[in-house]
Amino acid sequence: MIRTIGATAPDNADLPTGPAKTAQVREMFDAIAPRYDLVNRVITFGLDRRWRARTFDALGLPAGSTVLDLACGTGDFAALVLKRGCRVVGTDLSKGMLSARHHDFPAVQSDALGLPFADGTFDGVVCGYALRNFTDLASSLTEAARVLRAGGRLAVLEVASPDGALMRRGFDFWFGTCVPAIGGALSDGAAYRYLPRSTAYLPEPDALRRMLGESGFATVGRQLLHGGLSQILTATRSGMPACDGTP
Repeated sequence: MIRTIGATAPDNADLPTGPAKTAQVREMFDAIAPRYDLVNRVITFGLDRRWRARTFDALGLPAGSTVLDLACGTGDFAALVLKRGCRVVGTDLSKGMLSARHHDFPAVQSDALGLPFADGTFDGVVCGYALRNFTDLASSLTEAARVLRAGGRLAVLEVASPDGALMRRGFDFWFGTCVPAIGGALSDGAAYRYLPRSTAYLPEPDALRRMLGESGFATVGRQLLHGGLSQILTATRSGMPACDGTP
């Protein structure tokens, strides 16, 4: 079901689903890859780097762990994982994004619905701002669980929406009006008009918790960043007690 995350979000009745969504998302990220990092820095005032660091910390994994960067894009998350002393492998739907990655780490082009890795390959999975771009979110989360070892950790960074009325109005104006304008000036206007609308694909928090549980995860946690501008979702692969980290 298509929903809206903000009170002033535009009509989302025409958002694509199924194979049409997969094709549109791939083409869109191929197009914006060359200036993706620049636009991210501008529209988040550089906070996205801090939020990625907090997301990685939420994994609670020791150095030497093997981590999958799901929907790795140009490699911001992967670079952080490497800096923290872990091994990383990336995967992304967009060939353009993989070609534009600015760090040297192994990566493969793949849909999240069919990850080319054996069961239990990874100690952790990180994913930044990609849940709403998956064509079948539930099945993609099940795949993420499959490639994690029992007790392995998932940490996801995603957009959210502030609870307070005043802050929500400011967020809606920035995300719904300013971000598309900045994206259009620096990169691809159509892609950054799609960005605020794509939040309609995200389930409500309680529904997303249930989805994670049904996909093979336990001890699902959620924390809001900067009053709800973004959120971190954490979960542990079912099969053994959770390791230390965000509950």
